[in-house]
Amino acid sequence: MLLTPEKPYVGKYAFDHLGFRPFFLAAGLFAVIGMILWAGIYGFGWAGLPPTYPAITWHAHEMVFGYAVAVAAGFLLTAVKNWTNQQTPHQTPLLVLAGVWLLARLLPFAGVPLSVIAIIDTLFLLWLTLALARPIIRTKQWKQAALVGKIALLIPANIVFYLGLLGYWAQGTQVGLYAGFYLILALIFTMGRRVIPFFIERGVGCPFTANNDVWLDRFSLVLFVLFVGADVWALATGNPLAGLLSGMFALVQVLLHAFRLHGWYHPAIWEKPLLWSLYLAYGWLIFGFLLKFLNLAAGIAPVWIHAFAYGGIAMMTCGMMTRVALGHTGRNVAEPPAILVIIFLLLFAGAFVRVVNAALVPEFYAMWILSAQLLWITAFALFVWQYAPMLLKPRIDGRYG
Repeated sequence: MLLTPEKPYVGKYAFDHLGFRPFFLAAGLFAVIGMILWAGIYGFGWAGLPPTYPAITWHAHEMVFGYAVAVAAGFLLTAVKNWTNQQTPHQTPLLVLAGVWLLARLLPFAGVPLSVIAIIDTLFLLWLTLALARPIIRTKQWKQAALVGKIALLIPANIVFYLGLLGYWAQGTQVGLYAGFYLILALIFTMGRRVIPFFIERGVGCPFTANNDVWLDRFSLVLFVLFVGADVWALATGNPLAGLLSGMFALVQVLLHAFRLHGWYHPAIWEKPLLWSLYLAYGWLIFGFLLKFLNLAAGIAPVWIHAFAYGGIAMMTCGMMTRVALGHTGRNVAEPPAILVIIFLLLFAGAFVRVVNAALVPEFYAMWILSAQLLWITAFALFVWQYAPMLLKPRIDGRYG
């Protein structure tokens, strides 16, 4: 339960009460606007970015350090307050923090030097890390430190990305992007391991214990670190041994995570969109590892990236935002809005088109990309339409938060 003042909140808006409010709304809006911009740039050649900032690089960076980081910020700022009963940024500091995130998203289109963008974007990550670390250090909840550590590691990843963009290290752009991407995946796996079985056990409506093995948790973590190290090594150096190791580690991850997902299964999840959306998202992550292996071993198209990003990260983060927003605005998570089924199916269909169709029928590649973009835009537009009032207005039970 969220620990809040007993005195009822009587204000008209609650946008600055907890981190999930501005950052979930920002993530949803950016998912729509950012993808519209990318569709315009990709399909119609819209300009606006500096010549030194390739459009495809901007798209990749903003999906990781823009959209995904916004969701992580909203989730963790709210969760850390609950775990520690220590105040995370709220009111003016929270809005300023969200404003710095927004400024970093806008500046690439304002003709501002890349060095200035790099400083502001990195300062946001530093501020976010400090805001999360302080309550954990004060209360000595060291078991939560790993989550904050992943956010902290985004700082050097972002710096390396901009060093590459500014011409100081040729491989820096790719290394920084993939390091950030894998850190978000690591955060998704950590939180998914914590919350998905918990939600399933309490959401299926009957006695059920999800199977979790300690050895699998530890082994999969070590293996993921080895996989990331090998893949980033291969990107930085082009070493064929590193690529071979990356593929082998990816294949073993398929088996481990499939075993874990099987242990969480209960047929009643298909009656609950807030459960099957997370379950399918985790399945996309497993599929991403398989496609990564096939890309390295058999030379198939590199669609593994979007299996992770579109199917895994997008579905997982959308599923988490929809659930967290319901619970933290005083609503019943067992009775979610009916439109969530449509939102999750649109995201699943978009991921399928972007990954499977693009790989199997590449002669229509441009059409698949446009279709996936439109499905993404529609899904997140519906999310914003349904959830913006919840995120802006006070809790329905009159509590602060």
